[in-house]
Amino acid sequence: MPGRAAILMIRVSRTVKMSRKFKDQSNQITAGDYLRKRLLYIIFAGLFIILHIESFGQKQKPKNDSWYDDKLLHFGFSLGMNLMDFNITPSKMPLPSDAGKYLNPEVSILNPGINIQIVTNLRPAKYLDFRFLPGVSFGQRNIRFYTIVKTEDGDLYESIYNDKQRVESSYLEFPFLLKYKGDRLNNIRPYVIGGLNYRYDLAGKKEYDDERPVYIRLKRSDLYYEAGAGLDFYLPYFKFSIELKMSNGLRDVMVHDPAPGFPEYANAIEKMRSQIWIIAFHFE
Repeated sequence: MPGRAAILMIRVSRTVKMSRKFKDQSNQITAGDYLRKRLLYIIFAGLFIILHIESFGQKQKPKNDSWYDDKLLHFGFSLGMNLMDFNITPSKMPLPSDAGKYLNPEVSILNPGINIQIVTNLRPAKYLDFRFLPGVSFGQRNIRFYTIVKTEDGDLYESIYNDKQRVESSYLEFPFLLKYKGDRLNNIRPYVIGGLNYRYDLAGKKEYDDERPVYIRLKRSDLYYEAGAGLDFYLPYFKFSIELKMSNGLRDVMVHDPAPGFPEYANAIEKMRSQIWIIAFHFE
């Protein structure tokens, strides 16, 4: 019995330590992190369906005519939704008013935006397409700044410093993508897609707006690499596609020129890259 009691005390002690550790880590979990994980799960589920779609059955059904898909060049349009995000690297620079504190920025809310594009599809080979989809997209990110205080014991405490930094973007998009298609199963065909996308932000400002309390500015141009997967559905008169795609910016889009009177916001960010999740519906 004494031995069992000692083992039980050790387990309880480990549980308390682990709960404290997870409690500290849970303070760092945000709505953006949660939604990013949900989207990753959706991507993995979609890839699983694409990779296994041919095993759903080999029974042949009448196929709709795909003359539009067999042409060397065809056109269409695309409508979609996006979630714009930032990958932020904090600088942990001390606040001018208190050297024992610094600001930690993070995207707190992912708001849905819209995409509108024109589809130009070149078919050089049976399973390969080159695609150019110029268009526009609209969205926004809400950046929340936390004050981080480190105590003498090494514990970190955070409180909200400012949660009203809303950064809006209106992009002109020029994506060049490579689409690799699988074998057609009845009226469905899976594919993967990837490439580069040049975006120009029309909402980027050269100067800070005195009428709006937003102390972050973005560079207007950025180059993104994109990767995703989708399904083509062959309907009687056109082809309908559902596509899920991730787009990551390659450059630091933060303008590191501080806002007059509010230098702590720009100084709190060492590097900030754009990231966009897109679900698109193509009509060709």
